[in-house]
Amino acid sequence: MSKRSVFTYDIDNSISADKLLGLLDSEPFLFYLDSNDHQDKNGTASILVATGARNIVRCDAGDALSELSRFRESENDWIFGWLGYDLKNELENLESKNTDPLEFPDLMFVVPERVFQWSKGKLTIHTYEDQAVIDQLINDLKSHQGKTNQKSPEQTVRLTAQNSKNQYLKSTQKFLKHIKRGDIYEANYCMSFLADDVEFDEIQAYHHLNNISKPPFSALVRCGDFKAVSASPERYLKNQGNQLLSQPIKGTARRHEDPEQDEIFKKELFENKKERSENVMIVDLVRNDLSRVAQKGSVQVDELYGIYTFKQVHHMISSITADLQKDKSGIDAIKATFPMGSMTGAPKVSAMKIIDENENFKRGLYSGAIGYFDPDGNFDFNVVIRTILYNAQLRKLSFAVGSAITIEAVPEKEYEECFLKAHALLETLKKQGITLNDD
Repeated sequence: MSKRSVFTYDIDNSISADKLLGLLDSEPFLFYLDSNDHQDKNGTASILVATGARNIVRCDAGDALSELSRFRESENDWIFGWLGYDLKNELENLESKNTDPLEFPDLMFVVPERVFQWSKGKLTIHTYEDQAVIDQLINDLKSHQGKTNQKSPEQTVRLTAQNSKNQYLKSTQKFLKHIKRGDIYEANYCMSFLADDVEFDEIQAYHHLNNISKPPFSALVRCGDFKAVSASPERYLKNQGNQLLSQPIKGTARRHEDPEQDEIFKKELFENKKERSENVMIVDLVRNDLSRVAQKGSVQVDELYGIYTFKQVHHMISSITADLQKDKSGIDAIKATFPMGSMTGAPKVSAMKIIDENENFKRGLYSGAIGYFDPDGNFDFNVVIRTILYNAQLRKLSFAVGSAITIEAVPEKEYEECFLKAHALLETLKKQGITLNDD
């Protein structure tokens, strides 16, 4: 196999992220991962972009992660893709009783034609093309006009919640009964929203949603008819030089326009017993998962109950690290930790069983992960939350939101938290004539 060439260019004012995305607008296969300049000591690039598809692996739960391992080893290259939540069914003795109306595959990865790394005033391009082609691309990038005021689809489409409020509150009570019986300690209960016969401009939606939220793990994905626009604030798992890092989020508070009141909200989040209880339970779950593939004594909680501020909300985030055993691979680490505990609950298998009994939709890519592997086996994946999903062939669109149910949960407040998390998504869809059905 021929080796990629690597070309690096200095970035000046003639080049911008908007221009790069605008230049790549027509690519049928596109992964655009943006940290939004969050000061993250664990980050590797401010923006990472992949275009084209030299090869593809696509499969559903069964032997999907082993297939991914074979694909990665045979390609020995950059690969970008996603892990769907329902891969749980091959990792544990589980099933999914519902169907995914958008029909996303449980796993899909591509070997891109080009990879763009944008970091610290440099644009590095990994490609099989010669320098003359890339030099011309840089010239095109400099002269590109960037994003334009794209016309929104002319439509009036109703987005329907798949749970009524009454159904949500009843199901929350069922989770509380399980908790009181000792079946579980915590569960992440989610509700979905669906629109049929809809047009969707994912580039326009990405610009709007990303500007609203500016999260550290935003993603725009286009794989043929499958589209995802994600404003995720959460890292699922990163592997860098065989050091693993997981950063679960449990704990959310709204922002306030008054700075003093905003600080009060942050302090209340930090001191909130329910939020701390949720967070530490998931930290313990992640520690346990990582210990299955970690070198003995290497699992550490680097930060507990960290409060991080985003444009829409404050979040409580903890950081857990571990050193991967020398005889284990990165995909072994994924098998040991997926799905991420922040989207399941604890104990994980029992929580997933009860979730499937009570939710009325198959999560699909929601609650899964979007990310990449580099040629050395390093990887980084987000958690697919705050994400709009679309199947262009079926003309179906959906998103889902959820909250953690613990013994201290108040069903009405959990319902309100779901809509707090849905706010930016609903505002983004409204720009394209897609509005919530209030019936």
